[in-house]
Amino acid sequence: MLQKSYPYYLANEAVSPNTDLVVTDKFTGEPATRVAMADASTIDCAIASAVEATEPMRRMAPYERQAVLNHCVDRFTERAEELAYSLCVEAGKPIKDSRGEVSRLIDTFRIAAEESVRITGEVMNLEISPRARGYRGMFQRVPIGPCSFISPFNFPLNLAAHKIAPALAVGCPFILKPASRTPIGAIVIGEILAETDLPKGAFSILPCRRDGADLFTTDDRLKLLSFTGSPGVGWALKARAGKKPVVLELGGNAACVVDSDADLDDAVERIVVGAFYQSGQSCIGVQRIIIHESIYDAVKERLVAATKQLIAGDPKNEDTFIGPMIAVSEAERLESWVTSAVDAGGTLLCGGKREGAMLDATLLEDIPKDQKLCTEEAFGPVAVLSRFSNFDEALAEVNDSQFGLQAGIFTRDIYKIQRAWDELEVGGVIIGDVPSWRVDNMPYGGVKDSGLGREGIRFAMEDMTELRHLVIRTPTKML
Repeated sequence: MLQKSYPYYLANEAVSPNTDLVVTDKFTGEPATRVAMADASTIDCAIASAVEATEPMRRMAPYERQAVLNHCVDRFTERAEELAYSLCVEAGKPIKDSRGEVSRLIDTFRIAAEESVRITGEVMNLEISPRARGYRGMFQRVPIGPCSFISPFNFPLNLAAHKIAPALAVGCPFILKPASRTPIGAIVIGEILAETDLPKGAFSILPCRRDGADLFTTDDRLKLLSFTGSPGVGWALKARAGKKPVVLELGGNAACVVDSDADLDDAVERIVVGAFYQSGQSCIGVQRIIIHESIYDAVKERLVAATKQLIAGDPKNEDTFIGPMIAVSEAERLESWVTSAVDAGGTLLCGGKREGAMLDATLLEDIPKDQKLCTEEAFGPVAVLSRFSNFDEALAEVNDSQFGLQAGIFTRDIYKIQRAWDELEVGGVIIGDVPSWRVDNMPYGGVKDSGLGREGIRFAMEDMTELRHLVIRTPTKML
């Protein structure tokens, strides 16, 4: 069960000045709990506290940071079912998928605990010419300072973890704005962090309205902004962030190529999961399915049959695969895109019906390339099929997008695999699986409108540190 209300966390402490944020059960639409919301003065106080915590955090020994992260791993494990249930309610994510996200939360903090004692530098040979004789260099990584994090609604536990855990691993204080629709998981993370001996001000977790969160972006006391969310918002934040580095994990309309030599049953099984997992609300969800013409009809038949078998309904039920979208307005938006595609000459293969926030798993084909279902991010349970005759044509279709997060390729040809890796304009190429696949230690991120920088613990840690170089000169008479 959820608590009746939740605080926010300001400088490591639970604070309950109000219960202004209503969090709804995304399946029923009814209020589920209430959460405290921060105002601008609270955010300013949180930033000031993070600045004061900068030096104490920097001075924490690696084993001390590791102990904090390990404590989180233990407590997340103990409270796993509570976390999964709250995620199921606040995000509408089917309970099996919610448990899966909790397992990834635990993995992410465990990886960070391991990496926290592996932050290394390098000794450099500077004697590259006679003028540098007697000089040697070395560098270390130092924490960048107070960080600002803004996390999204679709993976409210694990995508917050991909910001919080590396910050703790390197010793950066932070303030986090969780998504207003799904703040509970982040608040529970704060509750568990508050059990540790982190320096005061090391963290603040502050649900707030978008128009009240300006300081998360513009305040120069914050030395890095990491944002995961929609492209329009992300690029606008970057434009206003000033001198601080910005990491953006944004949208996509990921493609999956099925070549003529693929195992069709295996490919179909994975594509259905990749397209409709958590109602398609993933930036690397399968949106474009590009199939070789020789197997197109067979793959289409299997995909439609498998999609029709998916169970939709209450995400609290163990058998549910398709739950609600995050809001009725989002389901209405995507329903209108489907209608537009059909009106433009596309064929609806299955699905397309909506009731409230529930939209059926939907497949279409022969969609004109200028339709939003091809050019924009659907972010819902809809995918479109197309066919190709040669592999280079398929790669060109994958690249014909403003986005570039990940792509999936089902082929057994090593030369085609190498060509896809060389030619695709994406952050990651997944062979023998869907673009939706991710494990939490890999470098993850996109190109083009899909963002800047990489997550994955070690890679996020690099963004949250700066190189500091040391040069030592040995006098000539001592050489």
